[in-house]
Amino acid sequence: MSSEHALVNQIRNESRKLVRELGFMGNTLAGSDLPPSAVHALIELDLHAPLTAAQLGKTLNLEKSSVSRLLGKLVERGDIQESPSPTDAREKHLGLTDSGRKQVAAIHAFGTAQVEQALRLLAPRQQSLVVDGLRSYGQALEACRLGQPQIATAAPTVHRGYRPGMIGRITELHAHYYARLVGFGQFFEKQVATGLAEFSERLDHPDNGIWLAMLDEQIVGSIAIDLGAPAAHASGADKVAHLRWFILDDSARGSGTGRRLLETALEHCDRVGATSCYLWTFSGLDAARHLYEAFGFRLVQEQPAAQWGKTVLEQRFERRHPDLG
Repeated sequence: MSSEHALVNQIRNESRKLVRELGFMGNTLAGSDLPPSAVHALIELDLHAPLTAAQLGKTLNLEKSSVSRLLGKLVERGDIQESPSPTDAREKHLGLTDSGRKQVAAIHAFGTAQVEQALRLLAPRQQSLVVDGLRSYGQALEACRLGQPQIATAAPTVHRGYRPGMIGRITELHAHYYARLVGFGQFFEKQVATGLAEFSERLDHPDNGIWLAMLDEQIVGSIAIDLGAPAAHASGADKVAHLRWFILDDSARGSGTGRRLLETALEHCDRVGATSCYLWTFSGLDAARHLYEAFGFRLVQEQPAAQWGKTVLEQRFERRHPDLG
């Protein structure tokens, strides 16, 4: 059996389990006396009313005849009401009645309790994976139904400053990436964590900064500018910035997030008057090198180094403040 076929079987198995556990095999759903299609119709009207019958059918992916029967039953129950469209007399707008709003409130309460109970059994990292996986898979299924060649993915947002779990998450990203790339292990991971912990003590100084790429409340990238301790600039010496911990999770690659992080960090350097900025990296990271050079960095030094637990060819890149040439 091919790995692709095995993956398909795994997804199908888990999808069937999900359908059963959420209660879709029954005649009613979410602790109500309503079928699944009626439950979803009420939720959509609660979130997006007023809607026309055609708009609701498109959202629920139901045929016109099925929508008509569904709406007829909900109107008869007194859960929804129809009103003339103010712009088109041929259309009717659908909305919830007081009874319908009470019904939806009970449905939301049931669903919220069901999800919260399950999430308590998952670690925070697993919770984020659930959200990301369900969204991506749902988007892919929709794209297939609509005949779209690809799906649009949400872009991470960039935030400055400390976030809970930051040190551990950035260390994790470095450890996994460089273990695959050059075989770094425990010593490298310890060095990253130690350096980050020490740097975090100096984040209250405005010259220093760290920026995090966030997707669904999860850190998927980082970059930092380290100008050292405040006392280092007291004598009027040039400010030399150290660009550190520039890393992206695989989920953020190809989204332009790396370019946004680097641009944000360098704008900060120029704003605080850093005369130059430097970074250390390793030979062979061609994509990263192209990005550095696009922002004015130049290779100034190469040397073999074993300080990370394995010998690599280290490279130092430097960028001068634009006004200094």
